Amino acid sequence: MIKTLLPLLLGASALTACAAGPDYKAPATPTAAAGAFIGATGPAVSTAQADDHWWRLYSDPVLDGLVQDALKANTDIRVAVARLEKARAQLRGARSDRLPQTRLSGSPSYGRASAAQTLPGADRENWTIDAGMNVAYEVDLFGRVKRSIEAARGDVNAASADADAVRVAVVADTVRAYVDATSSAERIAVARHTVALLDNSIRITNARFEVGRSDRLDVIRVTALRDQQAAIIPSLIADRDGALFRLATLTGRAPQQLPAPIREQEKTPDLSQPIPVGDGRALLARRPDVRAAEQRLAADTARIGVATADLYPRITLGGSIGTTAIGGGDILGGGPFRWLLGPLINWAFPNQEANRARIAAARADADGSLASFDGTVLQALEETETALSVYAHALERRDTLKAAREAADRAARISLARQREGQIDFLTVLDAQRTLAAAEGDLAAANRAVAFAQVDLFRALGGGWTTG
Repeated sequence: MIKTLLPLLLGASALTACAAGPDYKAPATPTAAAGAFIGATGPAVSTAQADDHWWRLYSDPVLDGLVQDALKANTDIRVAVARLEKARAQLRGARSDRLPQTRLSGSPSYGRASAAQTLPGADRENWTIDAGMNVAYEVDLFGRVKRSIEAARGDVNAASADADAVRVAVVADTVRAYVDATSSAERIAVARHTVALLDNSIRITNARFEVGRSDRLDVIRVTALRDQQAAIIPSLIADRDGALFRLATLTGRAPQQLPAPIREQEKTPDLSQPIPVGDGRALLARRPDVRAAEQRLAADTARIGVATADLYPRITLGGSIGTTAIGGGDILGGGPFRWLLGPLINWAFPNQEANRARIAAARADADGSLASFDGTVLQALEETETALSVYAHALERRDTLKAAREAADRAARISLARQREGQIDFLTVLDAQRTLAAAEGDLAAANRAVAFAQVDLFRALGGGWTTG
């Protein structure tokens, strides 16, 4: 029987060349989307190929270690990897449909038959042993199995791209939290420096009050300004603690497990070179969300073929061998041995409305996936252009605030010198010090905004997940 079955299986496999439904073709990149970015004209960026390991551009070993820890231990990445493994398992299951399906069975039993069912002189109580093997193979004439494998492969590729997207997000969030912690530390230092300057102003004003060159109101005013600046410090410390706790979670640690060197970092990472951004074509090839959307489109296109194949007969070649012996005799002898061989044809005909409805639903899913892909492409371009614009204007704003801070510092120094000479009143000095304090705070916030804009730009570019 095996010699008869094998040629049939091999011959049937040669008939599986055709597959129902459309073959997938990747959407073409729009010409307008493939060119240079609108915002890639300033000196802060270059058109060189974007760097996957972009965080290394900061040349910060502490940051490098944090990113590697996040890539290894972040819980969101672990969830994404588990989903990828599930999709791979489903692909293995789809591929198994190409192989003959086998089933072994065996059932020994002991019982008593009625007298009417027993031959004269035979034992009414006896063992009955039944054993067999069934083999079934689907002849994939119309590509149902082939399209199912294509759909499962698309799901795997989409899950892989989704995992990459999670890595991109985790790396960006880790760098952003690090920037938040270090910039908060810098802003704390600025605030404390401002308070120290105002403490000195209080001492000077008190000394002038004691010799009658100033009044009590001047002391009260400068003390109030000093307390206002001191009140900013606790909220900055809370911001820094929150950023550190967020870093711990992103790197798979409890807050108490964050290493001390990380807590001691007080310098915000900054770039000393233009950011390489590439062009639109490279962006769309690199962005994992675009790749995931394309693979979902491929999977849904293949599912049209799966549904279409159900319009045609499903042919299964099958065979079985077995034996049934009573009384524990020779179960492999010619008497109890049996075998069967033959095809099984299933075909929902002529009423195929349900199948055609499933085809229409599959086509609608594919149309939706195509629209989703187009939307993802547009969103990728929008996010990148927006990030480029925000970064350029954040740098411009910081440069302006640097000049304002330098001017405020000169004004504060001049006003103090003139006050000592009795040329101006205290209100002018107080106003200059208030302006300097505001300028210091604005510049520190601008430095933070620039660093955040850099991270957002790198995130929009879609790189930064590989660990090599």
